[in-house]
Amino acid sequence: MSGQQRFKLFSDPVHGFISVPKNLILDLIQTPEVQRLRRIRQLGVGHLVFPGAEHTRFNHALGAMALMQDALSSLTEKGTPISPDEQTAALAAALLHDVGHGAFSHTLEHQLIDDFEHEDMSRVLLVELNERLGGALDRTLAIFDDTYERPFFHQLVSSQLDMDRLDYLRRDSFYTGVAEGEVGVQRLLKTMRVQPLDGGPDSEIMIEGKGIYAVENFLISRRLMYWQVYLHKTVLAGDELLRGILRRVQEHLDAGARPDWLGRGSRSLLFFLANDVHADQIGDPTVRDHYLQIDDTDILFSLKQWMRGNDPVLADLCRRFINRVFFRVTFLPRKPSAPQVKDWRRQVADWLVEEQLVTRSEAAAAARHYLTVDVSRHTAYDSTQEMIGILDREGNSRELSEMADTAAISELTTFVVKPYVCYPKPVPIDVDAVPEG
Repeated sequence: MSGQQRFKLFSDPVHGFISVPKNLILDLIQTPEVQRLRRIRQLGVGHLVFPGAEHTRFNHALGAMALMQDALSSLTEKGTPISPDEQTAALAAALLHDVGHGAFSHTLEHQLIDDFEHEDMSRVLLVELNERLGGALDRTLAIFDDTYERPFFHQLVSSQLDMDRLDYLRRDSFYTGVAEGEVGVQRLLKTMRVQPLDGGPDSEIMIEGKGIYAVENFLISRRLMYWQVYLHKTVLAGDELLRGILRRVQEHLDAGARPDWLGRGSRSLLFFLANDVHADQIGDPTVRDHYLQIDDTDILFSLKQWMRGNDPVLADLCRRFINRVFFRVTFLPRKPSAPQVKDWRRQVADWLVEEQLVTRSEAAAAARHYLTVDVSRHTAYDSTQEMIGILDREGNSRELSEMADTAAISELTTFVVKPYVCYPKPVPIDVDAVPEG
């Protein structure tokens, strides 16, 4: 290969040129499983709120892999031995960590398969790819499962300071234009080190003391991005609308109705809506194949078909999503009582009858798709999980809150819970009737 380039360059607006080795990594990028990620937007319905957020899961996968390259290079320079095979395995783990994501990313994650997390499907696909490639991903699977003899590799893939989070925060901040989410990624990577340095069975990723403010900035940025982007009330409104559409389709299917216009939707999407699929079935080839056939295009195509169907409620909901006529989301001081929700739904039912979308006998059931109550919750740093370790000047390991501004970190470890109600804008429900908590 003396006369050939050993890397393929991908131009990325966030990280610059990304060098992809012309080995197993490039082969993985060319697989249908990874190419499918080009057809799934990173932020689900977020592009309908932030016009620039058209980036995909494929962009993010490449970005996480690029940051893994930088992290491994920095750790090697600091004296931690990493073999070429380990480097390839770690790059593959970063590239494939989200390969199991479904259409519209997190929006529909729990809508199509019961008790499901996308990481479950990522592992199923990793196993299948490994079999197809003759065991080339054995070490990658061990890193993914946290069974590899050098556990710091798993931390780089999945922890509270992993390549996944570092990329998506930096990338989502860039594409949404929310500057508050910008993270000093390179500062974090340059202050990472393995402790003990040899990277043995008891090793873990630490941050040198001089990087502590970069960690605090990362956690603050994460909190800001959740409230300004991921849990933005208009994003929540889009999520609720899309889920309501699929619930309405399921009602038809559960009732045994499958009119011609309904069947014009995506065959694979209808498979999940018509069948009660549980997470323990995702290894079944039929389930897996249908899952891999669904991307954002399938969802939008199906909605455009159902807009022309004979169910006025479903047609209206689909039209609202396609034309971005979302409901209103209002955050509440506390979760409303059951009688309060019942009264709100009665008002929505009256409005649906006035709009001639349903008859009086159908109004109560239809109102459940037009008014939903839920809770958004987030914490920037979950101190009940694996801690972020900081090395002091003497080389001793201490938990982040022991060295940082305790009050600031304590605030970031708090779970912030915000109940909300989603409802049609023309309906004047009295949200002020919910008392303060």
